[in-house]
Amino acid sequence: MKRGFWLISGIAIGLVAARRLSESPKAQAVVDDAARRAKEFGNAVAEGFKEREAEISAAPKKPAVRKPAAKRPAAKKPVTKKN
Repeated sequence: MKRGFWLISGIAIGLVAARRLSESPKAQAVVDDAARRAKEFGNAVAEGFKEREAEISAAPKKPAVRKPAAKRPAAKKPVTKKN
């Protein structure tokens, strides 16, 4: 029941906001500017990702260097008494 209420409330608020934006050219300009800036930011992130991906794929692959296993001292054997 609560989810339905919030869904319907969200739709109603969205419709009211859309109507007010369509009535006000100044508000529409603000929204358009925000959308443009968001697209520019997304494009910059995508471009940076592609550049970094190209750097990584162009770097020569080095074989993994394995360190020698550390030697552990031998376990002490329990002392048993002979009678």
